[in-house]
Amino acid sequence: MKRIAYFSVMCAAILWGILGIFIKKLYGFGFNPFQIVAIRAVGAFAMLFLYVTATDRKLLRIQLKDVIYFIGTGIISFVFFNWCYFMAIHYTTLSIASILLYTAPAFVIVFSTLLFKERLTSRKILSFVLTFAGCILVTGFFQQTGNSLPMIGILAGLGAGLGYALYSIFGRYALKKYDSMTVTLYTFLFASLGLIPITDFQGMYPLFSGVDVLFYSICLSLFSTVLPFIFYTKGLNQLETSRASIIATLEPAVATMVSIVVFQEHITSSRMMGIVLVLAAIIVVNENVSVEEKEHIPLNE
Repeated sequence: MKRIAYFSVMCAAILWGILGIFIKKLYGFGFNPFQIVAIRAVGAFAMLFLYVTATDRKLLRIQLKDVIYFIGTGIISFVFFNWCYFMAIHYTTLSIASILLYTAPAFVIVFSTLLFKERLTSRKILSFVLTFAGCILVTGFFQQTGNSLPMIGILAGLGAGLGYALYSIFGRYALKKYDSMTVTLYTFLFASLGLIPITDFQGMYPLFSGVDVLFYSICLSLFSTVLPFIFYTKGLNQLETSRASIIATLEPAVATMVSIVVFQEHITSSRMMGIVLVLAAIIVVNENVSVEEKEHIPLNE
């Protein structure tokens, strides 16, 4: 079962990694960042609602007291993460924002150790270090010029990492009571509601004027939103939260390969080294050896 869970999370990372293909097309049609996030959330909710209604309506049932979990995954995580990420890009650069975003596994490791009593092992720490180093190389941090970064940009980037991490935390709690399909469905319902006050929905209507726009919107909602969130949530049901978060950092490596293959962007030796480090981190964290149990690092050390 765990091998399937590993595979599920890796599939999610790969699908998130091709996100740029659809986003780039939608930018070309005139959509702004929050409108694209709204397309993701509303489109994903509509697809999941139709599917669940047609196949198993029992999955629609939740208890009112558990709404807090889906406010967590949908608004506190999905909406907050996207808002912070776009802020970080605005005040810094895309590569620096990406690096700060991938502090998420560190947040997940801390929360998982405190909340779920997951073991903090040297293997996990090594995996995070490899992941973070790999992301720095993949995003081309060392090619940036200038040393001065505005504090608001740094805080926004760290906020994006925190928001990204919180999906794993709230999702873990929700999965104790609900099917992964239910968790994903209500995540995007509350994300859609949370986007209402900050998104120009009226300005979106004239942009849906051609078949191409609809096609790429559906692709974005299905292939880079619905399916990866289902895969990740399913994997989260079987794996330690910290492991799942580290495996998901395969995403920037995939995104880099997409930029090279699809958009013919220049590949550098440092980027290739970054991809290798991210893959190495995934191999390290997936090693299922008994010695890991002996590597426990107590919290008071």
